[in-house]
Amino acid sequence: MAARPTADDLLKIDNFVCFALYSAGHAFTRLYKPLLDPLGLTYPQYLVMAVLWEKDGRTVGEIGEKLLLESSTLTPLLKRLETAGMVRRTRDQDDERVVRIQLTPKGAELKQKAIEIPQAIGCSTNLTIPEVMKLTADIKTLREKLIAAQAA
Repeated sequence: MAARPTADDLLKIDNFVCFALYSAGHAFTRLYKPLLDPLGLTYPQYLVMAVLWEKDGRTVGEIGEKLLLESSTLTPLLKRLETAGMVRRTRDQDDERVVRIQLTPKGAELKQKAIEIPQAIGCSTNLTIPEVMKLTADIKTLREKLIAAQAA
């Protein structure tokens, strides 16, 4: 049986699950950078494009909900994508308060260039597909528990 951790053990940064996730996130971002640079995308922009490749014409609110981002964070990102010619922002005809984001032909074509990125990242993890799926599911479960704890 493993020894019970001491208070000092619990305060060691190497034992923080939050730091493990935070630092893994940074490692992923660094891994993505050379893959995304030729596409002219940052990692957050890539996430937005991936959401739009799944379903084009989403509202800013829908994209924010999917990526867990506030519109104040998302709006400048979308403006940069629009300036780069990858998306078009338009007001909804039924409700002008709603902004819809649509892929331009350039943004839609980018999907074909990005198609190999997930496989390249997957190979870098040296995990099997079932291992990646389980890890992803476990992290999503953790995220949902953290969100629920905030709401309580």
